[in-house]
Amino acid sequence: MKDIRKRIRCNKLWNNVFLIVGLLSTFVGLVLLFALMADLFIDGFPRLSYKFFTSFPSRFPDEAGILSAWVGSFLVLLVTAFAAIPLGIAAGIYLEEYAKKNWITDIIEINIANLAGVPSIVYGLLALGIFVYLFKFGESILTGGLALALLILPMVIMATREAIRAIPNSIREASYALGATKWQTVQHHIIPYSTGGILTGVIIGLSRAIGETAPIITVGALTFIAFLPSSPISSVFPFINFKWLSDPFTVMPIQMFNWVSRPQHGFQLNAAAAGIVLMLMTLIMNGLAIYIRYRFRKKIKW
Repeated sequence: MKDIRKRIRCNKLWNNVFLIVGLLSTFVGLVLLFALMADLFIDGFPRLSYKFFTSFPSRFPDEAGILSAWVGSFLVLLVTAFAAIPLGIAAGIYLEEYAKKNWITDIIEINIANLAGVPSIVYGLLALGIFVYLFKFGESILTGGLALALLILPMVIMATREAIRAIPNSIREASYALGATKWQTVQHHIIPYSTGGILTGVIIGLSRAIGETAPIITVGALTFIAFLPSSPISSVFPFINFKWLSDPFTVMPIQMFNWVSRPQHGFQLNAAAAGIVLMLMTLIMNGLAIYIRYRFRKKIKW
């Protein structure tokens, strides 16, 4: 009896020690993050203005802006979304609902999990060899978007599969019992119930893509660009212009890197301001993911 009580006290002691260590680790991480964010805001917030968002880069710090960078980021992210989301969701649904469970699918699953952890520069080199040299897309928005699509594709596939796995088998069995086909079950039950988790993974993947630099530099993004890509909207029928896909571009992380590498203190402040914008864009996207997940889970009744 004494040994049992002694063991219980020992377990409680270690439990409290682990709790204290975990709280201290979390506190230290939050303090460091808050300190970095506070320093970033102190340096960059005075630079945020309408002119900063609507001006092109310049060799004068006070006149430089992020117009070409944030427009380029938006267009590259648009290509990334159109390339990675449909392909990733379709692959996730196939692997989870249709593919036979054998050694081939096991190898595919292992490789997808490994690809999610591959350094981003590897995807840049892959995109350089395929899209620039093989398909001759050049150093364009299309190449940059496809490079980032390769980067987040494993994340989208894994998020889709995890969202589908969370659906109870009783829903599938009930659908089959009523005479529904495999596709009808997937279309009317699996996809609606898993939409929240899928969209969460998609937005988190896009929020990672917006801050990546290595793949974009590898495929030839410019460090200084004082013009905008062609407009996607045309004034003549069919009112859509695809010329912007072949235009050169830059993105926010590269613009920040260009400013940080300059010796003038004014450019350091510009980089801090651009960092605030990029961080707010990432926080908004992650907050949107949390909100979407909450709304979909609230609507679903098991």
